[in-house]
Amino acid sequence: MSMKEMGQHARLAARQLARATTDQKNAALIALADQLMARRTEILAANARDVSAAQADGLSPAMLDRLTLNESRVAGIAADQRNVATLPDPVGEVFEAATMPNGLAIHKQRVPLGVIGVIYEARPNVTVDVAGLALKTGNAVILRGGSETLNSNRALVAAIQQALTDTGLPVEAVQFVDDADRARVTELLALDEYVDMIIPRGGAGLHHYCREHSRIPVITGGIGICHLFVDESADLEAALNVITNAKVQRPTVCNALDTALVHRAVAAEFLPRLVTHLGAAGVTFRADVSAQPFLSADPRVSSAGPDDFDTEWLSLILGIKVVESLDEAMAHIEAHSTGHSDGILTRTDAHAARFVAEVDSAAVYVNASTRFTDGAQFGLGAEVAISTQRLHARGPMGLRELTTYKWVVIGAGHVRP
Repeated sequence: MSMKEMGQHARLAARQLARATTDQKNAALIALADQLMARRTEILAANARDVSAAQADGLSPAMLDRLTLNESRVAGIAADQRNVATLPDPVGEVFEAATMPNGLAIHKQRVPLGVIGVIYEARPNVTVDVAGLALKTGNAVILRGGSETLNSNRALVAAIQQALTDTGLPVEAVQFVDDADRARVTELLALDEYVDMIIPRGGAGLHHYCREHSRIPVITGGIGICHLFVDESADLEAALNVITNAKVQRPTVCNALDTALVHRAVAAEFLPRLVTHLGAAGVTFRADVSAQPFLSADPRVSSAGPDDFDTEWLSLILGIKVVESLDEAMAHIEAHSTGHSDGILTRTDAHAARFVAEVDSAAVYVNASTRFTDGAQFGLGAEVAISTQRLHARGPMGLRELTTYKWVVIGAGHVRP
């Protein structure tokens, strides 16, 4: 099937999905969860082939972690679909209703976006997360995973399409580009007649390519150079725990911590503790010249290079810098953050308020780990992406972010004078 034909089928499926009831969509999600569990042996076998090939090709540890499925992860993906089935359906929601002086009743009504193209790398869980959220919101989706996920995605899409068949929804509502040729990406980006939005999930190169070549609106995000600032009034014990969680809990994801900024007033006490504590967990450090005087010679600490504070580590590496003030911390974040997740650790309410007001990131934290930037953690169910731009959607994109609205105007033979 050509990409144009896929677009045509997706557009037709989107019109059919627009008529689906909430009960029908929820039934499809439950059926999908059941199919994932029933087919988990073949899904894991397919994924093992992808992982083996990726290892032979020298894929990075971070990418291998994202690629790998196991029994627990498949069960978690299935559980996410059951959870999405319990969430309120935003489609059809009526809001901002008003009656004009002439008697016209006007309101906004939430509707699906239509057809979404998602381009992603090394993340088979995205295949199911996106499919589930798209189904719940009445959107058709065209999925184009990376070449390293072909076997996994074939098995997962087979489960998705069987669930659609079993529940009477159009199988073309979820289509998969089963071709690793990058030319298919370029063709997808040109389907503006059929596709309403493109969401890339991957590295900076993929995002740049989509922005450069797409004739369709693109929502970018998911690249996180994340910061936590330890203010002079911070609870240092709590700060140590928060930074440890943000860096170590799962270092290969976009909301993991990349840089710790520490106020000079607490640096002498805090930095040696931080290096000792995180070093025991396998973390190594790239220290700015401002931080080096507070650290004794330690093989785990090296001098930060010119690009280190602009690097998303996706590994057990942490940048360290000492700053003189809240203003300097915010200036560093403005210069180096990707606008994903940044936070302050403080007991000074005024500092927290300034940080929240002035740091322009999709998620801004006060005394909490950046690891919470996630659709499920924010109560959205699974997410289709984390947007770091300002228009339409920002942060984790859940159900509501996959809808738009139309104006509905109800009259009684009204004509405009």
